[in-house]
Amino acid sequence: MIGQTIFDKIWDSHVVTEVKGETLVYVDRLLIHEGSRHSFSMLRNMKMKPYRKEQIFGFADHYIPTETTKGGIPGVKDKKIRNMLELMEQNTTEMGIRYFGFHDPNQGILHVVPPEQGISQPGIFLCGADSHTSTHGAFGSISFGVGASEAGHIMATQCLWQQRPSTMRINVEGVLPFGVYAKDIILDIISKFGVGIGVGKSIEFAGSCIENLTMEQRMTVCNMTIEAAGRMGIIAPDETTYEYLDGRPYTPKGSLWDEAHEYWQTLPTDKEAVFDSEITLNVEELVPIVTWGTNPGMALPITGAIPSPDDAENEDDRREIETALDYMGLHPGQGMEEIEIERVFIGSCTNSRIEDIRAAADVAAKGKAKVEAWVVPGSKSIKRQAELEGLDSVFTEAGFQWREPGCSLCTTLNGDLLKDGQRCVSTSNRNFKGRQGPNGRTHLASPAMAAAAAITGKLTDVRKLG
Repeated sequence: MIGQTIFDKIWDSHVVTEVKGETLVYVDRLLIHEGSRHSFSMLRNMKMKPYRKEQIFGFADHYIPTETTKGGIPGVKDKKIRNMLELMEQNTTEMGIRYFGFHDPNQGILHVVPPEQGISQPGIFLCGADSHTSTHGAFGSISFGVGASEAGHIMATQCLWQQRPSTMRINVEGVLPFGVYAKDIILDIISKFGVGIGVGKSIEFAGSCIENLTMEQRMTVCNMTIEAAGRMGIIAPDETTYEYLDGRPYTPKGSLWDEAHEYWQTLPTDKEAVFDSEITLNVEELVPIVTWGTNPGMALPITGAIPSPDDAENEDDRREIETALDYMGLHPGQGMEEIEIERVFIGSCTNSRIEDIRAAADVAAKGKAKVEAWVVPGSKSIKRQAELEGLDSVFTEAGFQWREPGCSLCTTLNGDLLKDGQRCVSTSNRNFKGRQGPNGRTHLASPAMAAAAAITGKLTDVRKLG
């Protein structure tokens, strides 16, 4: 018998039917947010209700303000955002959907709360109304983003038409050196192999380094599969996964846990399995990575220098480098640590979990912020935990802003954005032109590196701070 990948096992178990190269797959769970109003409109237009409302989960994250708002939703200053939040409350109440909304004690980002609640589980087929749904693949699931019409189709039928993607495995070996984090792993992969390495693929991350990562670190890696053009990222479940999930609100209990655990252990890729493509890299000599340009592949070790268009392999690459240099206001040969910055953002679905907050706080405690710096927890649960540990005080004493949970500067849909032309070190996942505000210049980095930049006022090798 030919061995199967974890992707093959999950996909095949969810096939309803196949027609002319298209596959109708059963979707176990759907994640939506306050921007998903069009999906509800689709249902109403079809005079339908959700097929399995208990498997749909709503979140207030993309548009919700991250500054303290008194008076609840009526206190939200922006009328458009206020109306969206009110509409989401109405829609989810009417349809009987569990909503982690404005007033919920566990409100937060739709790629942060589901793992906390045990909604994300091995072996399931999970879709979300956001491209970074790939995050949940860290639990050994097929997880990817869908558009509003696809989300509406899932709500109505619990199924979705898809083309089966090809498969890829990225083996990451070795032990992470001091000052190097999961964010550096995925930025290194994208910068070495290109933003198109995973076009449309299901990418499995494996190897000794991946096996030794915590669940939160694994989520960071899978989150940015999208920046490598992947359809989804996935990591086989193991004892680390099971320990993380045990006892969470939506995980199986008692004998059902035993049954689930037994099934989950069958999911890892068979030794005989063959991938459509495969690469291997070692992290033993990896140093902190920071982006310099206008896509996540334009990244360098913090010890490096800005490239020259003259070093490009072809004319297209040359033009891309020239355009990026012009937009970012940088010049060839400029040392990464020479770049002064004006803002720092620590948050987003990539890096807003408690381990991220702790790593940033360890660095923030070494100095005072020289630039405006925000820390935005990924959920109210994380915010409570951080405050219990006194991390909020560490940040505020160092001059950082401690804000309310939400997507914040990652999406800029909520009123949080850079001033025109500001240069920002961000722990988010995208650095495209204008991503964080008009003409905003974004450098992607780990939480520790972002905190280091805040207290020095420039890109800084966090390892130098001890």
